[in-house]
Amino acid sequence: MDLKAFNTAAQNQKKANQSFYKRLKQKPPRHLDEVFHDAHETVFEQTDCLTCANCCKTTSPIWYQRDIERAAKAQRMKPGAFIETYLRIDEDQDYVLKKSPCTFLNADNTCSIYEDRPNACREYPHTDRKKMSQIMDLTFKNTLVCPAVLKITDLVKQKLGV
Repeated sequence: MDLKAFNTAAQNQKKANQSFYKRLKQKPPRHLDEVFHDAHETVFEQTDCLTCANCCKTTSPIWYQRDIERAAKAQRMKPGAFIETYLRIDEDQDYVLKKSPCTFLNADNTCSIYEDRPNACREYPHTDRKKMSQIMDLTFKNTLVCPAVLKITDLVKQKLGV
C-alpha cells in the first residue's frame, strides 16, 4: 500500500476505528492480547517496514534517559550535547526529536542508529505487547501512522466479529 492510499484509507476509517478502540478500552475481551498478537504475526509476515518508514517520517519516539545515553555514546557525544542537538521537551514533558523526519533516518529508510535506537522504536508499533487493553488510545493513533496497524485493526475486528 502506498502512503497516499494508506492515508486515505486511514482517514476513511478514522471514526469507526476510534469508536472500536474506545469500546475495547471500556470492555476488553479476555483474549484481547492473543487476538492482537495473532494479527500482528500475520501482518508482519507480509510487511517490510523499510518500504514505508512512515513512523520515522512523521512521528517522534519518546526518548528516556537510558535511550539518550545509549544513542549519545554511539554518536560519541555527551548526553547533554545529544539532547541539545537532537531533542526538545514536548507538552507532556517528554524528550522527543526536534524535527521530522527523524534525523537518523537514511535515504533508504534504514536507521543510522538502529542498534542504539530508543526503546519506543524497538517496540513500535506495540501491537505485540502484553496488556493491549492499556494502550488502546495509542493503538488507535497508530492506525493513522502505520499501514500495518491499520491492517492489524481490520484483522482484530474480523476476529472479534465487529
